[in-house]
Amino acid sequence: MKSSKTSSRKQQHVEITLSKNVSFRGKTAGFERYEFVHNALPELDFSEIDPSTTFLGKPISLPILISSMTGGYKDALRINRGLAQVCAQKNIPLGVGSQRQALEDSTYHRSYSVVREVAPDIPVFGNIGASEVARLKDASPVKRLADLIQADGFAVHLNPLQEFLQPEGDPRFRGVLEGIAMLVKNLGVPVIVKEIGAGISGSVARRLIDAGVRIIDVAGSGGTSWAGVEILRRNGLGKGRRKKYQRRDHAPVFWDWGIPTVEALTHVAEMKTRTPGLSVIASGGLTSGLDVAKAIALGAAMTGVARPMLKALEAGGTQGFIEELETWEMELKGAMFLTGSRTIGDLGRQTLVRYDRMHV
Repeated sequence: MKSSKTSSRKQQHVEITLSKNVSFRGKTAGFERYEFVHNALPELDFSEIDPSTTFLGKPISLPILISSMTGGYKDALRINRGLAQVCAQKNIPLGVGSQRQALEDSTYHRSYSVVREVAPDIPVFGNIGASEVARLKDASPVKRLADLIQADGFAVHLNPLQEFLQPEGDPRFRGVLEGIAMLVKNLGVPVIVKEIGAGISGSVARRLIDAGVRIIDVAGSGGTSWAGVEILRRNGLGKGRRKKYQRRDHAPVFWDWGIPTVEALTHVAEMKTRTPGLSVIASGGLTSGLDVAKAIALGAAMTGVARPMLKALEAGGTQGFIEELETWEMELKGAMFLTGSRTIGDLGRQTLVRYDRMHV
């Protein structure tokens, strides 16, 4: 089969995130506004620190997952193999990029399945967009995608902003919630619902919970602006075209659109007390293991990171990725030691103090 236009778009996304400044311009994820209360008497040895936890029913070494990034084009095979090798070595979870292309044809199926070939034991989850879910009549297409990578879970990514801004986007979102509820009942593996950088509000989280979702990745603003990625793509696609008249593009005003990660996290995490079994993942703009520690203290069970690790892999190969991840691990364990937290459970019970930005 011929490869689809989706493959070209996926490749453009990765190239832009690696080569351009696609960070939010006017806001941050918000972690700098919080500080731990230093514990000068931790009463434990650093060697006792244990940052291990579980995810999708499997033990893992760190509360850090590599968020869904790529798949569905030629070079994605190399990238996903490298990501999976390191995740297997460090025993942390990995999400594959959107599997929409795998629904369209089989050309690049191995760019996804290589993850499980290389990492047979870690938690791996698949990924499909909301607009595809809205049109599902049953769970069978997604089951095939889950089988392709022997998935332990499956993520539905909510990306209305991205679909709105993409020149070839599909902003048909009527029926998404019904489709998610159907997958929760019929897919056979846990369903994760995630944003991709604009955040999940408390009210949206409540609707997801009512639909049966028990794993929510808030994926807030402050890291990679996918609006920014699409704006740069739009500019690139428009080069060389003659225009009959100049018209102001509507896209640039949305570069900083979204709910900062910390705000989304705190609102969604509040619902854990009323929702047994709810697990919250914090992603979007985390820049260090200290941010991971703060996210855990704010109510996250897991954290997700993407672009910093992909950049480390591309700049330094698997060794560069390992070194970046080990730096994050040491920063996380340092925060645990300095708050007297032997385990991730202990860290989740620590108090954070919020400081007004102008007084920091």
